Amino acid sequence: MNFRHEREEVLNTAREMFAQGLVVGTWGNVSVRLPDAEGIVITPSGMDYARLTPEDMVIVDMAGNKLWGEWKPSVEVPMHLAIYQGRPDVGAIVHVHSVAASSFAVAGISIPAVLEETVHLIGGPVQVAAYAPYGTHRLAQQAVAALGQNNAVLLANHGLVGVGATAASALRACQVAEKTARVVIYARILESGLKGRSLVSE
Repeated sequence: MNFRHEREEVLNTAREMFAQGLVVGTWGNVSVRLPDAEGIVITPSGMDYARLTPEDMVIVDMAGNKLWGEWKPSVEVPMHLAIYQGRPDVGAIVHVHSVAASSFAVAGISIPAVLEETVHLIGGPVQVAAYAPYGTHRLAQQAVAALGQNNAVLLANHGLVGVGATAASALRACQVAEKTARVVIYARILESGLKGRSLVSE
């Protein structure tokens, strides 16, 4: 069992989400579906992204049993597996804790699809999954239900999940959801602060 390409894809995506400030410390996780539905490659639990190597990635089967790797897999394995099982079109999953999207998740408000790229890349508003503790099968079920056929979902009081055919497209879904959340926040501040006032300074 090698899957070197998939392990490198997961590692590179994890490093990219960390470099972009979408996660802090060792939070967040990334996975890629293996060919022929043999299982998934996923990031290990609680390890520094800057020090990870392809050999640190973990392979689990579709029942969650560890098949390969030295370390414990991410605690969010149940959620990743539930999404893969519910969405045969999904080839990769990225889970981040970006600030703007997480703010919507804490407020329990869906991110509206106000940008064309949001509609195009995500499929519509980013809905909020009902709260459940992290790492639980209940959270996995809530995430799948709220995700539907879209490519991103918010986890109440937690963060954001993006899905796609590849790790790059799953990360892009997170980036677009985060950008949309920021735009909505900024637009609402402008609407509130500038109502009845000219946008052109006198």
